[in-house]
Amino acid sequence: MNTDKSKEKELLWQSRFSEPFDREALLFSSSVDVDKVLYQEDIRGSIAHVTMLSEEAIIPVEEARLIIEGLEEIEQEISSGALVPDWEDEDIHTVIENRLKEKIGPIAGKMHSGRSRNDQVATDTRLYMKRVVNELGSALKALKHLLVEKAETYRHTIIFGYTHLQRAQPVSAGHYYLAYFNMFQRDTERLDDLYKRVDTSPLGAAAFAGSTLPLNAKRSMELLDFGALFQNSIDAVSDRDIIIEFISTCSIIMMHLSRFCEDLILWSSQEFNYLEISDAFSTGSSIMPQKKNADIAELVRSKTGRVYGDLLSVLTVMKGLPLSYNRDMQEDKPPLFDAAKTTTSSVRIFTKMLAHTKINEERLAKLTGEDLSLATEIAEYLVKKDLPFREAHRITGKIVSHAIESATPLPDIPLETYKNFSELFDKDVYDALKPEASVNAKQSHGSTSFASVDEQIRAAREKLKM
Repeated sequence: MNTDKSKEKELLWQSRFSEPFDREALLFSSSVDVDKVLYQEDIRGSIAHVTMLSEEAIIPVEEARLIIEGLEEIEQEISSGALVPDWEDEDIHTVIENRLKEKIGPIAGKMHSGRSRNDQVATDTRLYMKRVVNELGSALKALKHLLVEKAETYRHTIIFGYTHLQRAQPVSAGHYYLAYFNMFQRDTERLDDLYKRVDTSPLGAAAFAGSTLPLNAKRSMELLDFGALFQNSIDAVSDRDIIIEFISTCSIIMMHLSRFCEDLILWSSQEFNYLEISDAFSTGSSIMPQKKNADIAELVRSKTGRVYGDLLSVLTVMKGLPLSYNRDMQEDKPPLFDAAKTTTSSVRIFTKMLAHTKINEERLAKLTGEDLSLATEIAEYLVKKDLPFREAHRITGKIVSHAIESATPLPDIPLETYKNFSELFDKDVYDALKPEASVNAKQSHGSTSFASVDEQIRAAREKLKM
């Protein structure tokens, strides 16, 4: 598109102005490079609006037909690349309306009857959000399915549970995977709950006060498959809390992914060597040939900060805005689009990476059988002998100190030595000093015992059917 022709364009709002809009100001305010993402939603919203206008006899049926056919053609043109949005058209809404005017003439102007850019943009945004909420929900569901499969595969594999990044107690690896299943399940529930608030049509609110034309907002709602209709025209166009809530949910999802990635990065290092990430999701070094880096996990971890930034951006934009609409709200789109794309792609690539990750079962079996993380079993052994827990804790601490000083694993300490610490010890103490026994001795609800993990797997599968 040449510059001379583009100079002839008239912006849709310019009729009352005597001077042309400054070109540098137009470049600064143009959002078409960002909001062109919404072209399908914009056309869908316009078709619904025009259909309603025709049904209410606000515009003739034949003219509505011409407008709708023109819009459908424009959608194909943009999809195919035949029509490339130009920054000088200001935004995607202007691109579409100007192109429609080229196609069918002044009739195109009737498309905007009873509609403001304010309720138009709000409608486009909600239609877009309905789509991306569902896409992100589907990505999470695939991840949760994989986590249940991992839990099933490794339900009898013993790994270390950590607190303060120190070995704490042996747990079932299945129990570990199900912990993340529950986190992502809550993320899914947050998205499901958010969807109810997103699924509200703002079309018909006009600029913010409504319209003198006999608009049928309920019909527009039905045509766009919204589940509810706005109750207040000011609120319909002036708030962006659904965007804030969506990015907040994305931030929580990314936080969960980041913590998971941190485990994978640590556990795949030579120092831990608890698991291996497939070469297909690892990189090497340009100078150190021996290196195998968990780069995909690191990138997911880093993108968490990016989504946090998106959330802070929208919160800051909205914090001081008076009712109703303000142009500041144009800046809600970059963080919304970025958070949606970043979070969904992160969930998807993480799921693929996790599917190609294997636990080093042989190494973990050896380590968990020798580790001091079985000390809690000694304390609880004494409690079962009717010793107060604080006294049992004190005795066990002394046993641990002895094990460290003598470099003797707890299962290898002679019974005579145990009896030196307390006469309550008997040979059955060694039954408790096995990782499997430690895990299966857990009796409380939601614990790490194999039976409990099996029950949790069944419960998780039921949730996935919902």
